[in-house]
Amino acid sequence: MSVPTSRRNFVKTGVVAAGTAAVYHRNVHARILGANDRINLGFIGVGGRGRSLLRDFSLALQTHPAQIVAVCDTYRKRLGQAEQRLIEAKQPKPEFSTLDYREVIARKDIDAVVIATPDHWHAPIAIEAMKAGKDVYCEKPMTRTVEEAKKFYEASKATNRVVQIGSQTTSSDQWWKARKAIADGMIGQLLMSQGSYHRNSIEGEWNYTIDPNAGPSGKGDDYIDWKMWLGNAPARPFSAERFFRFRKYWDYSGGIATDLFYHVVAPLNLCWGDGQFPSKVMASGGTYVFKDGREVPDTFHLIAEFPKGHSLVLSSSMANSQHIPGLIRGHEGTIMMVPQGQFEGRVDHITVTPERIAKKKFVEKWGSEEVKLMTEKRETHYENFLRCVKTREKTVLDPLTAYKAMTTIGMAVQSYREGRVLYFNEATQKVTDKPAEAMQAKM
Repeated sequence: MSVPTSRRNFVKTGVVAAGTAAVYHRNVHARILGANDRINLGFIGVGGRGRSLLRDFSLALQTHPAQIVAVCDTYRKRLGQAEQRLIEAKQPKPEFSTLDYREVIARKDIDAVVIATPDHWHAPIAIEAMKAGKDVYCEKPMTRTVEEAKKFYEASKATNRVVQIGSQTTSSDQWWKARKAIADGMIGQLLMSQGSYHRNSIEGEWNYTIDPNAGPSGKGDDYIDWKMWLGNAPARPFSAERFFRFRKYWDYSGGIATDLFYHVVAPLNLCWGDGQFPSKVMASGGTYVFKDGREVPDTFHLIAEFPKGHSLVLSSSMANSQHIPGLIRGHEGTIMMVPQGQFEGRVDHITVTPERIAKKKFVEKWGSEEVKLMTEKRETHYENFLRCVKTREKTVLDPLTAYKAMTTIGMAVQSYREGRVLYFNEATQKVTDKPAEAMQAKM
């Protein structure tokens, strides 16, 4: 099933996988797919989100020639659960299952991998897969940090692989309608985007069920390869709390920002037009309710500024479920994206209304004081990825747009943890503690 792995050898592998683009080789192992060839997929990470993706991809496979041929997870029980999920979806049982993701990447018959691991594994696995000639569907967030996102993007460019980042809401039509409305001048100069992500789980957010029998000493299906799961994260004795509830800990996650704000920042980057790097980011919040030993805050707020002269304001709490409206403000009008504030999922229309100063001009051009832009059905995020694997087109949430979104999110996490305002120098692609202009003046 899996090759024994010492921590020393594993860490060496992980460091190489996360290295710079300069060491990449072109795709010596990549298959050239014909129009009618079947795409072979390997799934790496088949826990809760991974099993959901097995279902979602199984639906996409009904219209696209592809098959899931391999599954991987560090918890042996999940391999059997993944096989059962595929059987329920009327898909063939995978030909191969393993606890070691490298065995999936090493298979020459696999064309693309789907990554649904904890966040700290996204960049190392994706980069290694791309170097091996695999296309990549990587669950959100793109990575855990800004620097990892930069390396991920550089790897995609150097290897010329197709990449889709799995914020599935970006395949909904409302963002593209908003993008055109902004480009058409319906709201005038862009000023600010706002959104939120609020929940109030009875158990406390991310307190997923723990299997008391699972662990590195577990027998049979209860076995967890803890060293493999940790990867390049700090070495620790086995912790079921950390394994099953990883989103609560900085070593593996960015909490609300990486888990939930990605569903807001990524689609807004589409609305703004080809995405934008932030120039300045700050964050605040705290652990106000769920004092259960978690490291990430249960309440978190983000403010970002962008070089083109607009801002982003996001609020969230895992202890209150009431959202604020998700909208885009311009000097001459407003686009109401999601009145209830939940950015995930499709809406049937978005609404554009003018400001008083521009109402007469708006009515003359658009015919009424309120314009509803109806949305249309588009291919799903999974169908888009599979089609692009064949055509080699750019995906909906391509690596550059995803990197720009991840920069805002990763900087917000860093700002919160360090208690300071941060800046991004687009010329050097570096996060700094001073504005780019101040850095230039010092040189």
